[in-house]
Amino acid sequence: MSHAASGDWRPTAALETLRLRAELLGRARAHFAQTGALEVETPLLVRAAVTDVHLESLEVCRSDGTRVGFLHTSPEYAMKRLLCAGAPDLYQVAHVFRAGERGRRHNPEFTMIEWYRLDIDHRGLMRDVEDLLRALLEPVRPVGPAMHVTYAEAFEATLGVNPLLAAPADIEAALRRAGLDVPVGLPGDRDGLLDLGMSLRVAPGFPDDRITFVRDFPASQAALARVDGPVAARFEAFWGGLELANGFHELGDAAEQARRFATDLATRRARGLPGRETDPRFLAALSAGLPACAGVALGFDRVVMIAAGASTIDEVITFPVERA
Repeated sequence: MSHAASGDWRPTAALETLRLRAELLGRARAHFAQTGALEVETPLLVRAAVTDVHLESLEVCRSDGTRVGFLHTSPEYAMKRLLCAGAPDLYQVAHVFRAGERGRRHNPEFTMIEWYRLDIDHRGLMRDVEDLLRALLEPVRPVGPAMHVTYAEAFEATLGVNPLLAAPADIEAALRRAGLDVPVGLPGDRDGLLDLGMSLRVAPGFPDDRITFVRDFPASQAALARVDGPVAARFEAFWGGLELANGFHELGDAAEQARRFATDLATRRARGLPGRETDPRFLAALSAGLPACAGVALGFDRVVMIAAGASTIDEVITFPVERA
């Protein structure tokens, strides 16, 4: 056995950090208990992978190569099926899996807290997200007043271009003026250009001592959110440039959801990505009726990073993928 292999049985997180992590998880559960949400568990192994072009599911196969299913990228479909079946406000602390995601802030397996509130929209849910993050972080560090900005305002302030109205060529020019290299194949890809600008210039400019909420994303980035004209009823929460949460005023129209899945699949084919099948049980549940609700997924490991003052996800999880 090599010297490197002989030492990699050890956890990458310090025991003190694991104690802090446990405390934060306890505070999260207390928040949901106080606000009347039911904790649920749904399968990690699912029949259908997500169609989202930005996410790749990990496939689970038998020894003969036949597919059993996929490890879920989020519990969203299953939790919405529960809501369609009459469940109240829900939350789940889930291990989720995403292929090809590894870096300072990414591990292929990570912990997500996902929850849904009935009869509120994304604006109301932002207040709940802030309440939870304050409950988790304020006992260990100061949290300044939350900032609220629209997607368009954030882009115009940083890059001097309106992301909702500008042509892709103008967005590309703004990125180049800001010193960004635009990868080959990205010119003309409006959402790809916007994602590049958000991740490398806009979000890194947010203050790192408070929560910044960005709302009203372009309608083309609605995912599973409702759309109102040029914008989606969607928000993301950041701490500095670190994305913590992604929330929606949830789309309940099964036909529209099916159309969006079809668009995803066409984009996957065009980009040479693995083909997927849409989830028939999820669409059947939407057809039965999703109650008016808003939902959000929070990266719990990243919240622990902020609380612990850690710069990498490895510092706040026991065994990253290389040591699993």
